[in-house]
Amino acid sequence: MASLFTGRVLVVNNSAQDELDTEWELGRRLENKVLLLYFGSGECPRCQKFSLLLRDFFVRLTDEFYVERASQLVLVYVSQDETEEKQTKFLKTMPKGWLSLPFKDEFKRVLELRFAVSDVPAVVVLKPNGEVIVGNAVEEIRRMGPACFRNWQEAAELVDRNFLLAEDFDDLARSSITDPIRRLKYKLNKKTKNEEKKEEGEESC
Repeated sequence: MASLFTGRVLVVNNSAQDELDTEWELGRRLENKVLLLYFGSGECPRCQKFSLLLRDFFVRLTDEFYVERASQLVLVYVSQDETEEKQTKFLKTMPKGWLSLPFKDEFKRVLELRFAVSDVPAVVVLKPNGEVIVGNAVEEIRRMGPACFRNWQEAAELVDRNFLLAEDFDDLARSSITDPIRRLKYKLNKKTKNEEKKEEGEESC
């Protein structure tokens, strides 16, 4: 997948605006992952509504608050914004894990033509080798939410299959919360029993 962006720069959506521009950096971030190309705009009414949904979709699959381990998923924002300021403003409201092409990079137009994007919002889903899994997954994401990643993961034939939906993680989270309480209760009970035995031993003497 890194080959798609060979010679390009991808910007990490964080406060430092880190740039990935070497083959190693791009490979480490993109290889063996399902890639989403999000064609959108912060000013487009349809995109505004969908972007909120996509933000939640991405977070629920990659934030370890919701999943046992971050899913093998990466998103590149292909801006259709009118100005760089508008692109920057929009990205500030989106997850830090998103990547984007620099505003002035003409490669955005190349991607539009290559994947036949004629309207926004549009989400192109790609395998690690660059093959298209879904030409536009907007409706699938709206309909199925994070569950649709299962289908993409199987189609992509990723090396490490590791996926846990938010509802599956709820049980694990509850267990993680109650485990310390159970351990404390066990220690207190054990301590009480030991003290009782000690007292019985002293009385027998």
